[in-house]
Amino acid sequence: MSILSGKHILLGVTGSIAGYKAADLASKLAQAGAQVDVLLTNAGEKFVTPLTFQSVTGRRAYTDKDLWGNEAHVLHISFGKTADIFVIAPCTADTIAKLAHGIADNLLTVTTLAAHCPLVIAPAMDGGMFDHPATQENLETLKKRGAIIIGPEQGHLASGLIGTGRMSEPAEILGQIRIALGKNGKLAGKKIVVTAGGTQEALDPVRVITNHSSGKQGYALAQAALDSGADVCLITAPTALIAPVGARVIKVNSAMEMLNAVLAESADALIMAAAAADFTPKTTAKDKIKKRDGIPQIELTAAPDILATVANSQLSETRFQVVVGFAAESQNLIENAAEKLQSKKLDLIAANDISSADAGFAVDTNRVTLLFANGTREILPLMSKTEVAEKIIEHISRLLE
Repeated sequence: MSILSGKHILLGVTGSIAGYKAADLASKLAQAGAQVDVLLTNAGEKFVTPLTFQSVTGRRAYTDKDLWGNEAHVLHISFGKTADIFVIAPCTADTIAKLAHGIADNLLTVTTLAAHCPLVIAPAMDGGMFDHPATQENLETLKKRGAIIIGPEQGHLASGLIGTGRMSEPAEILGQIRIALGKNGKLAGKKIVVTAGGTQEALDPVRVITNHSSGKQGYALAQAALDSGADVCLITAPTALIAPVGARVIKVNSAMEMLNAVLAESADALIMAAAAADFTPKTTAKDKIKKRDGIPQIELTAAPDILATVANSQLSETRFQVVVGFAAESQNLIENAAEKLQSKKLDLIAANDISSADAGFAVDTNRVTLLFANGTREILPLMSKTEVAEKIIEHISRLLE
């Protein structure tokens, strides 16, 4: 289950052209399974209509008219009691000032005073307004009260100026919401290192030997660990994926670079989801190999075995309390995975048959068998890589207990 599934999220929208981004954020939250109630100020309504938000959330949007309607005496109180998180995006300088000074003159601000959940603010304003001492002091006041401030970013503003004031992108805000909701999760206070993607072994300055790994499973594991409150280090080979918000990212190319990055870390758990190369060219050409010179004879040598190195390291027990590996196999799946589990001294290995069209590399689903060091096994049916990641993180949290 997504960390957002079933969560009650209040989304406050104030008077800014960035309101169009709020509609996108509301849509993303709703698609993730959240119940989103949108509160618009009078100025916010002038940029995006309540109907827009109702269309993307499937729930009515509320305005200041509702403050004086039949629900006025309970609406803001009920919102304040039931909300899991209150996000104000975009939040103008005017609303920031009201929140800092406890002014409650509209539905959004009076609900903020009644809410007992985390408050997330994504400022949006034009040139010079964000840097003004009054705005900075107001934001500092809100931070001291525990508010989470996201952005703003630098860029082109509505006035035509270039400066700081652009509201952060919905994907960034969504990631920060997930972090706030998972703050006290089952891996809170734990550090998890995740490797992802297929390494690249250079033949020359242009060409590489690589594999079909997309990094999707590793990135899903990093996100699931973040959702559980962990401090996450993502060591990633080249991929087109965008790293989860909140992860500390270390980019590598080769298996040797990945090994060095792993050995430089210490954590409660290591999840080796990357498809690190088994073989690497014995020599790398200094210049591009030219076709006119004929077909090159490439001699390969063994690439470093990251899990074996970790297992045999004298510091392995103190470096990582739990080590998880993956076995992507095209034949003898369970036998090969069991051998790897034992030889690499793993606590858990996830075995998947890459010959299946709906599992393994480059697809969004996976069919995995989990093998544990104590001899137990768990067969997972076909499910999304996100669900597989959540299952593995759940088991890691139990192993760490």
